[in-house]
Amino acid sequence: MHENLQALDYARAACDTMMRTFAAPDLPPKGHFHYHQGVFLSGMLETWKICGDDKYFDYAKAWIDSVFDENGHIRDVSFGDLDDIQPGILLFPIRDKTGDSYYDKCIADVVSEVRAIPRTPEGGWWHKTNLTDQMWLDGLYMGGPFCSEYAKRTGDREMMQDVIHEALLMEQNTRDEKTGLLLHAWDRTRLQSWADPETGKAPECWGRAMGWVPVALLNDLDFLDADLPGRDEVIRMACELLKNLCRYQSEDGRWYQVVDRGDRPDNWLENSCSSLYVAGLSKAVRKGYLPESYRENALAGYAGVIRSLTWEGENLQIGNVCIGTGVGDYPFYIARPVSVNDLHAVGSFLIMCTEVHRMLNA
Repeated sequence: MHENLQALDYARAACDTMMRTFAAPDLPPKGHFHYHQGVFLSGMLETWKICGDDKYFDYAKAWIDSVFDENGHIRDVSFGDLDDIQPGILLFPIRDKTGDSYYDKCIADVVSEVRAIPRTPEGGWWHKTNLTDQMWLDGLYMGGPFCSEYAKRTGDREMMQDVIHEALLMEQNTRDEKTGLLLHAWDRTRLQSWADPETGKAPECWGRAMGWVPVALLNDLDFLDADLPGRDEVIRMACELLKNLCRYQSEDGRWYQVVDRGDRPDNWLENSCSSLYVAGLSKAVRKGYLPESYRENALAGYAGVIRSLTWEGENLQIGNVCIGTGVGDYPFYIARPVSVNDLHAVGSFLIMCTEVHRMLNA
């Protein structure tokens, strides 16, 4: 029944499964403007862009309409937290398709959030307003894609430059010199229990945190003016990370929860990071940033994720996905519970499937 499905078929099956599970306004955390819904619905809108089935657009729009009031203000948001900026990217295709200027007010409300993000003395965004001087890799995905697209649409080169500065500052402060990978976070104050007392770096290379990075940077590059200082460095950063990740790809094709410790018997293969790495590799190959040879790494990772899927009737089950997670040490990440079909899982999977489809049909 489910044999010979193509990447777009899997994407549609995942979307349809979630639409049967949740009415759009009920997506968890219900009513809150948050990246959990944002990553899933951004993947759904990418599916819509390819297949053209408006039921996916209408579902994403229904969620947006439920979380903004009649004046275009977000009803429930952790104002200035990067996690609660990411869903703003959904507004651009909705504004374009509907032509409704109401969504300009919604976009402006998200921009006001961006302006309120606290910053380190170097100009880096705090991950949350209560995490003083902490930068997390996840933040590149939470803030960069919204800001880069908004900046392109409005001609705001200062905001474009800010996106570049954020990315390169993150690399500078989280790069692991031994592996070339990126550590989960950086604490400028060196006060957190996880922070290296000399560098402030987190101790481990956690899978999904790194997964957001190439997806975000490659999205940013679609909107950053070609002559911007530092743009080529963003390309280099994305490609170096993807190349180094390929050194840790398992024989299964997927990647481990703590990426560089696949030799540990308690480590386990994780589907959301694997999906995001495949998405990054696929897009980087399609855009010509990486050589064609990396197509094989992308397809091996895709095959590994697909083999891990199960079905309950018509409903696609995406498991082996770490739940939402803070920063910690190796035992902390390894002990994190896994879930099936949470919004991290389905969003990452949709981003993978749509990018694999585009690569194969370029």
